[in-house]
Amino acid sequence: MKVSEHLQRANGRPLISFEVLPPLKGKSFQSIADVLDPLMEFKPPFINVTYHRAETHFKKMSDGRFEEIAVRKRPGTVGICAAIMNRYKVDAVPHLICGGFTVEETEDALIDLDFLGVENILCLRGDAMKGQANFYPEKGGHPHAIDLLKQAVNMNRGIYLEESQDAWRTNFCLGVAGYPEKHGESPNAEVDFKYLKAKADAGADFIMTQMFFDNQKYFDFVKNCRAAGINIPIIPGLKPLTTYRQLMTLPKAFSIDLPADLVNAVEKVKHNEEAIMQAGIEWCTAQSKELIANGAPIIHYYTMSSVKAVKQIASQVF
Repeated sequence: MKVSEHLQRANGRPLISFEVLPPLKGKSFQSIADVLDPLMEFKPPFINVTYHRAETHFKKMSDGRFEEIAVRKRPGTVGICAAIMNRYKVDAVPHLICGGFTVEETEDALIDLDFLGVENILCLRGDAMKGQANFYPEKGGHPHAIDLLKQAVNMNRGIYLEESQDAWRTNFCLGVAGYPEKHGESPNAEVDFKYLKAKADAGADFIMTQMFFDNQKYFDFVKNCRAAGINIPIIPGLKPLTTYRQLMTLPKAFSIDLPADLVNAVEKVKHNEEAIMQAGIEWCTAQSKELIANGAPIIHYYTMSSVKAVKQIASQVF
């Protein structure tokens, strides 16, 4: 079932969903099951699965030369989606990114997902390769998320890269990313809204937000989206803060602010790991309840190895 259909059928009842990362190469699906098994009691209608671009490394050869090789540390997104759908009987939402794909490879990936019965795709540009300051697309690939989105929309219309008569029309529900605190590369929020509006007009069916810790920023984001004529569902994404180190790493990695009250609560217990996690759980629980009280259709949790914290939050909210 499509994400948009899940939201419509809920009839105002708040839903919950989760995002998981593929395990590091060499690990089994059990590492995914260890995250999801404790969370399935909350009956998520869908699970997001991230995609990770290959990284470039230099390997020293026997003759002393260095050879550039590409290594994908977290492969398996498509297979994990199929396994989730088979094991849990819920929908999977794979991330599809621009980086590392030519347009032909993107088309093939969309065909594979359609064959598997995957009905939802989150269309993303993806991050720059490790060690590179800027994002560079694959030669012959898409430079921007909207280009990937448009290709998927075309396939929904039966338009493929090579013209063919009576081509199969895929039926994907297509999501895009939204940034309540603006994308880290955008000069300002106004430019961010321009690009988001373009994606909505191009055929996006829903927006999934970057994590945020200040609900007012989400409320303002939704208000501004509606004022700009962006009327598709906007799904808030949350992550509980669980370690002291995240006070530094999260703002840098995701271009977000952490509220002073949260920072102060963590600073007070900085030498107690359990107390830090509890402060993060309490903050995220309060966020979740306030979002639901103000009409958020669903709360999407970025698990990121925080299954214990996410389960405690969900137990208090749902």
